[in-house]
Formats: sequence, C-alpha cells, structure tokens
Amino acid sequence: MDPLSQGVLGASLSQSASKKQHLVVAGVLGLLAGMAPDLDVLIRSSRDPLLFLEFHRQFTHSLLFIPIGSLLCALLLHSLYAKKRGLAFKQSWLYCALGYSTHALLDSCTSYGTQLFWPLTNERYAWNTVSVIDPAFALPIITLLLFATLKRRLWLARVAFVWALIYPTLGMIQRDRAEAAGWQLAKARQHTPIQLEAKPSFANILVWKVVYETEKHYFVDAVRVGTSVKTYPGDSIAKLDVSRDFPWLDPSSQQARDIERFRWFSNGYLAQDPTNELHIMDVRYSIVPNQLKALWSIKLSPSANGDTHVEYATHRDNSPASREALYRMLFDF
Repeated sequence: MDPLSQGVLGASLSQSASKKQHLVVAGVLGLLAGMAPDLDVLIRSSRDPLLFLEFHRQFTHSLLFIPIGSLLCALLLHSLYAKKRGLAFKQSWLYCALGYSTHALLDSCTSYGTQLFWPLTNERYAWNTVSVIDPAFALPIITLLLFATLKRRLWLARVAFVWALIYPTLGMIQRDRAEAAGWQLAKARQHTPIQLEAKPSFANILVWKVVYETEKHYFVDAVRVGTSVKTYPGDSIAKLDVSRDFPWLDPSSQQARDIERFRWFSNGYLAQDPTNELHIMDVRYSIVPNQLKALWSIKLSPSANGDTHVEYATHRDNSPASREALYRMLFDF
C-alpha cells in the first residue's frame, strides 16, 4: 500500500487506544511507525537489480518482526519526540507497536505479496482485496483523523479504524464476485483453468483484472462488479517456456537463475513480452485490466557472460488512451 495509507492506518489504531491527552503524540508515533516497514526499499544493489524484490515486504513485514521493528521505532521516536511530551517509554513502544502492526496486514490485502511469516516461510500472502493506491480507502481515514486530532475526539479515530476494516471486507466481496465471473467466462470458452485470480485495478474495487492459467496460456480479462456484472474480454499469451523462448540461454547462468527469482516474485505468471522478445513480463499487472501491458519486466542479454544479472525495467503506461479505457470501464460508458 502507499506510504500515506500505511501511516494513517497506523495512526488510527494508535489513537484509538490512546488517552485523550495523548491523542496527538499517539497519532504521530502510529503514523511514523506505520510507515517504517517500507524502509526496506533502501535495500538495493547496483549489481543485482532483483535484490530489492527479495527484500521488499520480507523481514520488516513479518508478523514475527513486529516487537523488534516497533522497539527500534520507539527507541528513536521516544527520545526525539515523545519523551518531551510526557510519555513513558512503555507508552511510546505501545503506540509504535500498534502502528507498526497494521502495516503488513494492510499490504497483504493488496496483490503484490507479503512474507507475513518470514523466516518460517517465504510464502507471499496476497489477498487481492485493495489496490496499492485507493483514495476511497485512504481519504475517509485521513479526514476522520484530522477531525479527531483537531477536536480531540477519540471516537473519530475509532471510526477511521473501523472503516479500515470495512473497506477490505467490501473488497473481498467484490473479489469473489469478479472471480465467479471469471470462472463463467473461462467455462464459456471451454477452458478449465489451473488457477484463476481476480485483482483490483488501479485505485478502485469496482473494476477487476481476472487472470487465469491454462496448460499453455494465460488469459486476462476485465470484470466490472457494480449492481450488475459486466465483462470485458481481453488478451491471451503463451506461458513462458525458457528453452523455447530463449534457446541460447545457458541454464547454469546467472540470468537463468534470475528468471527463477522473478518467477517466485510473480507467482509464476511469466510470459515473453510480445513487443520485445528479450523481456520477460509479469502478466499480473497492467493499467488497463484486460490488456497485456506489463508494469514491470526483466531484460535478458544474449551477449552477457555467465555471471551477469538481468536488467529490471518498469513500464508506466500512463497514456491518454489507457486512462480513457480504464475510465470507460469504471463509469460504464
């Protein structure tokens, strides 16, 4: 989830558990601690472009790390801020722990994947109920927290936290409706999917991207789940076959190992990019949900030596045509 949403969610829980006289300081501690796990984005390597994919949403996002991560936040924020405002260290740690504890669970509501139980397992949990940026989730929380802080009303902070629980629940209902529509669409095509998932499109829980896998292909479609259900049939693409698509690649090379790392990150949804044969794309994400315009990919090089890593590339499809296509689905016109 975006840092602001993470921060205000952490603030809503810490304020909900605070005393009236601690409302502001509890909110600040919860806000900053709620954003702190995403400092793992600083773990990068100029030599290994995929390193950040392995560490983002890893140990800092583990539920088992909450006591340690919140303690580190409290050690810093208590001396810099909270102690001067009359809080004992235990109180600072409590508010930091409450804020920190919300982060990984909210991230798991998105479709990116979060290692909730690292180091016991490196499984990436993705419940696919909220987009990584969603104003309908964040703006009510921000508004309620502002009034809670200005008016010193604890109940407003609690309402904000309740909304943070309600919205992903609505997303879960919408996800299940979208998946049901996806299964019907696959059945109409006489397909029996190996797996099928519905993911919220950008900034809403009304239009969903349905991705399903058959023996040899991936299919992507859009589904609008409002008062009625409307489907927008989309594209399909052959699943990645490394020996077929990259016959020149040495299976023992670093590039081959990087493909498997990228496969783990993308939950197996890999295909050769139809617009650039040296790119391997993550099929799961696109701005227009029924299209195969990946948001990120890796690039291979036939001339690279055995120790050279792949390149990591991001693709921001923010063209007017893409925005209009998504708007048409959102507003059903």
